[in-house]
Amino acid sequence: MRVKRYIVDTMPDAMLKIRTDLGSDAVILSTKELKTGGFLGMFQKKKIEVIAAVEKEQAAEPVKAQPEINIPAAVPKRVVPDAYRKSSEAFAESMRQALAGEPTDSAEGNSVASTPFSAPLEPSISDQAQSSLRHVPFVAEQPVYKASESNGASQSDQQDKLFEELREMKKMMADLSREKEMATLPTSLVEIADHLKKQGLDQELLDSWLSEAMGQFPAPELITNVDAKAAMKFQIEQFTQSRIGGGIDPATKIVYVAGPTGVGKTTTIAKLAAEQLFKYKRKVGLITSDTYRISAVEQLRTYASILGVPLEVVQSPGDLQRSLQRLAECDLILMDTAGRNYRNELLVSELQSLLAPLENSETYLVLSFTSKTEDMRTITEHFSKYPLDKVIFTKADETGSYGALFNLLQEYPLRLSYMTNGQNVPDDLLMPSPDFLANLLLGDILP
Repeated sequence: MRVKRYIVDTMPDAMLKIRTDLGSDAVILSTKELKTGGFLGMFQKKKIEVIAAVEKEQAAEPVKAQPEINIPAAVPKRVVPDAYRKSSEAFAESMRQALAGEPTDSAEGNSVASTPFSAPLEPSISDQAQSSLRHVPFVAEQPVYKASESNGASQSDQQDKLFEELREMKKMMADLSREKEMATLPTSLVEIADHLKKQGLDQELLDSWLSEAMGQFPAPELITNVDAKAAMKFQIEQFTQSRIGGGIDPATKIVYVAGPTGVGKTTTIAKLAAEQLFKYKRKVGLITSDTYRISAVEQLRTYASILGVPLEVVQSPGDLQRSLQRLAECDLILMDTAGRNYRNELLVSELQSLLAPLENSETYLVLSFTSKTEDMRTITEHFSKYPLDKVIFTKADETGSYGALFNLLQEYPLRLSYMTNGQNVPDDLLMPSPDFLANLLLGDILP
């Protein structure tokens, strides 16, 4: 019996090595998971220890006549794997030769010594049988894998854990590098960086602004607080310059307003209608499909009555077409959509039938400053299928953190159109400029 031990990553690797070294007749005796490598107990890799065995072919030798000895099976066949049965038979054969007074073959002796049942030879057959039987409970509990079995799920889990460890290591190295760079920054820029972190600005975007700001000074150690703030303000203005969408385009005929529940879409539409009616002297019409929320139609109907504009209520694409025909004389039509749970794909998809992309139309996404950054990303991802043109941020007066706005403009092809900072119609509606956004983020003004 020849026994070998392997340390491998996956069971398929073990199968290949076992067949190469021991042949197709080899059997696996046991497997066990190990952890190797790593640093200070971290980033250890999981390995698999596999012990396999094969019975050697014995050279053809004349065998002297021996009296037959009936030896009871050392290991019950029903409860012990085939590999251990073969080990027991090989052990019994060596005992026969010892009792007959014949020298055992050296190779055979080595194989016996390497088997799991190796023990000093004794003349008592019953004792050996009992010794072998004492191994049965232990053997029966060992998992045995056949060469044809695969371990795809385990391999996939190991790969996921490896990728996770690599991501953690990459993040750790990036943090160390960032700490080293922050140590070289002047105190004035470090204070601004700390303020922007508290605003919720993504680290990657902050690093790019700091790098560009540092490049404006030949001697960074001489930067004053005023110079540092001016340099950072310039970077913010440059960032927002191409991401400001302005107000509603004069050529726009219909504006769709979409977003999740509770962000203030209906009040925002009333503010937009008042702006277009009083400031730009456009004839405005309103459409609402928000028939799911209690008193939502009545709320917009009240605004329409105060402003003196027509209102249409729709529940289907057919209703929408008829309403558009009745409002054909209006210069601008603002459509309020039902607030949807952005986590429910089915509910969000229902809006697609009503947000038909028409010529001279714009789709606005309404988000609240009081939402978390990750929620804003998820909302934008779900509603981006329409597609979206511009974004409106509401409730600017209810928070002191504005970094999420810049993170969203960095990640998605949206342009900022309006901000709202209260419930008053139509006063609490802002059209932000790059200078306003820079001062807002740096904490120099309040919305």
